[in-house]
Amino acid sequence: MNVVVVICGVLLTVGALLAIVRAEKGPSMLDRTIALDIVVTTMIAAVALYAAVNRRADVVPILVVLSLVGFVGSVTIARFAAVEPEGEGRVLTREEIAAMEAERIESETVAEESRRSGRRTSNDEHHGGGAEGEVR
Repeated sequence: MNVVVVICGVLLTVGALLAIVRAEKGPSMLDRTIALDIVVTTMIAAVALYAAVNRRADVVPILVVLSLVGFVGSVTIARFAAVEPEGEGRVLTREEIAAMEAERIESETVAEESRRSGRRTSNDEHHGGGAEGEVR
């Protein structure tokens, strides 16, 4: 029995430490939220393991409170993230920044070439046009 308790304790500790590392690295706010939710879940499991080993039922209110804290925290952050514009609050990697910059430069180059030649691009304003299936 003691071996099982020790193994469970070690696994819970490793899981909590990995979740804390994930919370630190991110990269987005939702990744951090999930990681901290895993830490709260690990704490709940640790208290439940303690209650099972020592045959104590008086820690059930602690389990309920921890569960409510985890739930309310997750829902609060999810509601906050739902209002946040996409991409906001997320730190981009160097590769993502370089790709966005290359895409912006490419679209500016295409638009400039279109203006010079008089062609329309998909970004230009469009007022009506031929009917669907019309032959020119």
